[in-house]
Amino acid sequence: MKKIVHIITRLDRGGSAQNTLLTCQRLAGRYELVLVHGLSLESNMTDWEKQSVDSQIKDAEARGVKIVPLASLVRRIDPVRDIRAFLSLWRLIRKERPFIVHTHSSKAGILGRWAAWLAGIPIVVHTPHGHVFWGYGNRFMTVIFTFMEKLAAFITDKIIVLTEQEGEDHVRFGIASREKFLPIHSGVDVNKFLDMSVSKVEMKRSLGIPDDVFVVGTVGRLTAVKGQRYLIEAARKIVDIEPHAVFVILGDGELLGELQEMASRLGIKENMRFLGWRSDVAEVMSTFDIFALPSLNEGMGRVLAEAMAAGKPLVASNVGGIPDLVKHGQNGFLVGPGDADGLSGAIRKLLTDKEMRDEMGGRGRAMAHDFSVEKMVEKIDALYSSLLGEMAAHEGRMRQVLAK
Repeated sequence: MKKIVHIITRLDRGGSAQNTLLTCQRLAGRYELVLVHGLSLESNMTDWEKQSVDSQIKDAEARGVKIVPLASLVRRIDPVRDIRAFLSLWRLIRKERPFIVHTHSSKAGILGRWAAWLAGIPIVVHTPHGHVFWGYGNRFMTVIFTFMEKLAAFITDKIIVLTEQEGEDHVRFGIASREKFLPIHSGVDVNKFLDMSVSKVEMKRSLGIPDDVFVVGTVGRLTAVKGQRYLIEAARKIVDIEPHAVFVILGDGELLGELQEMASRLGIKENMRFLGWRSDVAEVMSTFDIFALPSLNEGMGRVLAEAMAAGKPLVASNVGGIPDLVKHGQNGFLVGPGDADGLSGAIRKLLTDKEMRDEMGGRGRAMAHDFSVEKMVEKIDALYSSLLGEMAAHEGRMRQVLAK
């Protein structure tokens, strides 16, 4: 079997980590896989999140994936640790001698690709899992990261983007030519959401929500780029016309206290449910009448595919790769990023029109199959096979030349 080394900055409940773990789990047995990851020091995971990720890691190991934690690999910029991480990656890659190094996310993508190049690895693949062109930091840091991505693209054979729009963003910022990018949607276990047998009424009661109450929900890390504050602002406007409406926020993060305080300040504390991370996301999502994603930047928004599979109409920000999933007026509505008025207006349209909610939810459900784990893994496997085939053909031509 051909050996492939995957490198990611951290393993947590975020989309990039889940995508990478699923890829390794499903391709184990076809390739000899090594997964190198940082210690997730900045993730601030809850006990449940840690247990969930640990379980996924054990599952990958049981399938034959070699897991290598790297203490020096951290998300934040830390010159001393970054140099140590680079040297450790270079030594590890030289020792493993893989045919392919596949890096994930920004920090691991920069360090891992250059370590692979220095180690003489024939094929280098990178998945950014979004981008840092806006929404993540100040203008100076964006310029620095953009420059570093341009340099690293020269030594990268293929860059996997989660959506067509993400690829266009990279081309527009001059990262590389369009031919270097390959769109592969981040896969989700859509079957878990398609085949829900839980009672919506019972689930509502377990959450302390009356049977006949309208519910808007979202799922994601409680961090600035996810934009939950704008959903809370929109909630204030919705409560004015629907006093008993409930807004459910599934997730945890550094902004939890701030968002709870904001809800109290706006007088809608009783209308909010901050549930933290839970293992029964699909069951909780069954109680939603509308799914909202108010992100300021999003590579794809895999949770949107889950909501589509659950048959929920969508209201989401018109940023990043979101328009690849949310077709305005078909399976939901797109609004401007940071636009609380736009969010409340779209939610209000759906709130007052059950037929529209049902139609949009049904269209989204039909589209959800395009975002399955199986399709993602199939496409990644095809890419690996293609690159390995091209390498073998090139080596064959070189042997013929040298033999003459």
